Formats: sequence, C-alpha cells, structure tokens
Amino acid sequence: MNAAAAGILFAGSLLIAAALAYRPMGDYMYRVYSGSRHTRAERAVYRLVGVRPDAEQTWAAYARCVLVFSAVSVLFLYGLQRLQNHLVWSLGFGPVVSHQAWNTAISFVTNTNWQSYAGETTMGYLVQMAGLAVQNFVSAAVGMAVAIALVRGFARTKTEYLGNFWKDLVRGTLRILLPLAFAGALVLVAGGVVQNFHDPYAIQTLAGARQVVTGGPVASQEVIKQLGTNGGGFYNANSAHPFENPTPWTNWLQIFLVLVISASMPRTFGRMVGSDRQGYAIVAVMATLAIISTALIMFFQLGHHGTVPTAVGAATEGVETRFGVANSATFAGATTLTSTGAVDSAHDSYTSLGGMMTMFNMMLGEIAPGGVGSGLYGMLVLAVITVFVAGLMVGRTPEYLGKKIGRREMTFAASYFLITPICVLTGTAVAMAGDWGRAGMLNTGPHGLSEVLYAFTSASNNNGSAFAGLTAGTPFYDTALGLAMAVGRFLPMIFILALAGSLARQRLTPASEGTLPTYRPQFVGMVAGVAVILVALTFLPALALGPLAEGIR
Repeated sequence: MNAAAAGILFAGSLLIAAALAYRPMGDYMYRVYSGSRHTRAERAVYRLVGVRPDAEQTWAAYARCVLVFSAVSVLFLYGLQRLQNHLVWSLGFGPVVSHQAWNTAISFVTNTNWQSYAGETTMGYLVQMAGLAVQNFVSAAVGMAVAIALVRGFARTKTEYLGNFWKDLVRGTLRILLPLAFAGALVLVAGGVVQNFHDPYAIQTLAGARQVVTGGPVASQEVIKQLGTNGGGFYNANSAHPFENPTPWTNWLQIFLVLVISASMPRTFGRMVGSDRQGYAIVAVMATLAIISTALIMFFQLGHHGTVPTAVGAATEGVETRFGVANSATFAGATTLTSTGAVDSAHDSYTSLGGMMTMFNMMLGEIAPGGVGSGLYGMLVLAVITVFVAGLMVGRTPEYLGKKIGRREMTFAASYFLITPICVLTGTAVAMAGDWGRAGMLNTGPHGLSEVLYAFTSASNNNGSAFAGLTAGTPFYDTALGLAMAVGRFLPMIFILALAGSLARQRLTPASEGTLPTYRPQFVGMVAGVAVILVALTFLPALALGPLAEGIR
C-alpha cells in the first residue's frame, strides 16, 4: 500500500469513528446540559463556591461569571508558577520568569496552551497537575458552557435568561470531560504513555553523551489536552515525543479524542432547538471543510514540492518516522481545524503550501469542527451571517431557527469575526516593524514572515501550535502573544453571549414560503462558501507575502 492510500485509510477511519460517535455522544451532552437533577459531587462544588445552580442568569451576568472565573484562574496559575521552587514535586526547578509565567497562565486559561518553554526542564509535577492539567479541564468546560448558552438563545423565546454558568461549568467538567479523560488515560497508559512520579534520571546516549530523562504524570495530561482541544505538551517535542505518543495507534486515538466532542456538539444543538436536521446541516459544513483541508495538506506533503522532497518522494523533514507523512498531515489538519494546537511533526518543515493550509485552518476560526464549544458557536455565527446575506439577496428579513436576524444581531456577529483578524494582523505588523520582533526570527524573507504570522494566528485563535523557527520566549513575544490570546478568547465570548441574549428575547417567527431552509445541502454549501470567502478577503494579502510567495519562488 502506498503512502497516499494509507493516509486516506487512516483519515477515513477517523471520519467513520467520529460519525459513529456523533449521535450517542451528542445525545449524552444534551442530557447533561438539559437535566434538572444534581449529583452529590456537583452539590458539594456548588456549596464550596457559594452559588445557586438553579438561579438563571442574563447574558451580562453569565459573561461576568466567565470573566471573573477566568481572571481568578489566571492569577492562581501565575502564582503557582512563580512559587514553584517552594512547592513539592518541583524537581528542583526554580520559579518561572515573570513574562513567561504571564504568558503561560493566559495561555492555559484561554484554552490556547501556547508554550514558550520546554515543559520537562521548566515545570515540576505539581504545577503540571494542579495548574496546567486543571486548566485543561475547566477552560474547555468554559467554551462548552458559552456554546450551550448560545444554543439556549436560539431555543428559548421571550426571556432574559440563558442558564447558569456555574452549573454548566461543573456539569461539563464532572460529567463529560472527567469520565472520558479517565477512560482515555487508562487506554493511553496501556499503549505505553508514561504515568509516574519518578525523579529524573540520567542515561548515556548511543553517542556517549549524558542525558537527563524526565518521567511524570504524562498520560493524564495528554488525554485531556486532546479531549478538551487544549494542545500543549508535557514535553517540548509535544505529541512527537515517544513518552506522549508511542505508537501509530495511540496517534490515531489522540486525533479521535481531538474530534469526538466538537464533532458531536452539533447533535446536542439539534436536540436543544428541536430539529435534528439543523444539527446535521452544521456538522455537514464542518465535515466538508475538514475533508477538503486535510486532503489538501496531505496532497501538498505527499506531492513533494521542492528538490529534496522530490528526491525522497515526500516532504519528510520534521516528520516523526513512527507516524509517516500522511498520518502527520492528518494530525496537523485535525489540530489546526480545532483549537488543539498539539503537533506530532514540525509545521515549520512543511512545504510552503502545506504550512499555509495549517494557517488557513486557524484563520477559518477553527470551526471544522473547531474547539470544544468554540467550534459550535463559531459555526452558528457563520450560519447567522449566511442567512443575513441570503436575506439581502432575496429582499426578505433574514431568519434563522425562527429568530429574526436584524441590525443588533449582525452587529454582534460581525464584531465576533472582526476581533481575530485585528489581533492577527496588528500583532504581526507590530512584530515586523521593529527589532523586538524580527530578532526572534530564524529565517528571513517570506518564510520568516510566515513564522511570525503563524504565531499570532495561533495565539489569536487560541490554537497554541507553533510553526517553530521563532524564538518566542522573549519578553516581547510573551507579552504580545499573551495579549492576543486574552483578547482573542474573551471579547468574542462576550459578543457570543450578547447575541444569545438578543435572540432569547425574541418571539418565535413561524416559517413561511419565503423562509430560507437551513437544513438542505444548498445551505451547507452557502455556509462553507461564506467561511472561505471571509477568510480569503481578510488574510489573502498576508498569505501572499508569506507562504504563497515562498511557494512560487
């Protein structure tokens, strides 16, 4: 079997597995967020926090809870890093420097998991577990909660209320993420992923050098970094490290974990709005974009553009030999189409067009299927924009799921999509304008620009993957990328919740002969087209100066 056929089989099996999980996983999440009973563990958490889980909140109150919880999380994680040398299981590591601690705290709280450090030489076991791994759970649960609040905005009528943030947060963590992570960690341990508390030990390499090997609670962090579409890694080599990802089948499993929740949330959406067909339409858009993108990445990587790749038959530089080019291309597609950001190969070593596609995936807004929660609410905003455009074309007031899309709703939707391009393009321009940004570039010319563009694209879209080749651990990049992560995460969430509040206040408008059917293939194609056109109009000039210019040289 040649590499292309093997890659198609690998990617196809993942698509089938995600399709099989769509209905049971989506139905389970629907029951989690729609049920009225609280478990004993949940009631204990509510008493500890001091909240009433059945007290409904307006969009503004919901947003305040999101921001307050996230701010407290940032302060806690920052303090944990700065005090690391005083904690148990520090492994002798000193406190994380201030600008790096700020960047890391923002990164993990915003579900970005960008890392400007090598985990095995910077973070002790306690910081990894009590700080980073905990944020992997709760930051993912925050994204899911905001998505559910938006769905309630579509489902409810003539009300100010969207649910309760604390209830959604706790249920998402305890009923969805924690059980799946526990089961997944056991499977990964069985597959050879490390899970221990051993002290680092020294070994002698084949070349005669001395190397210190760090173990640690890797499997428990690895599973939630994928399941919660967080990204990051216990080790600097990320998912290319054999302690994190030992075999081809664990590589397959990790990609499946990345996809399973996000790809199933449209089913939850369909159940909550009372129309399974609406969920199928949304997931069809996601699948269409994902299949096209992954196929293109695989084509560019196997097409061996360039002299050296042509000589060896594929773009193998920077690819872990255990997985191969096609499987690595699938991993790259999955983690940039979602907000995961984990990597099992060096994106900096990809062909110019292959690397461009990983950037393009993030520029789409990571909606195919996107991050847990963020992928669904990003896609629903795209659907809102699509019905608005369609309404203008036929001269009718646009409606989506019985809710009118007027000036107020479009203001929130447009503001949501403007935030990320502003962060990406402004950050890249500032970095390229002075020595503070250019000094970190390993390469010059179009590839150097691609390194910086990728960094701000990854940070602003809360992805967290790195192009490599950029020294990002400087005070400038730690500060600038941290700001991009915070703005790119929380401002869009505020607009999403404001949109949800505006929709929830409306009454249901009955469908008429002029209502655009939003469950047919025509609508699926329109939404996919709007997504691509928005990105092309916004980012094409920057891509033309970076990866496109490099590709045609």
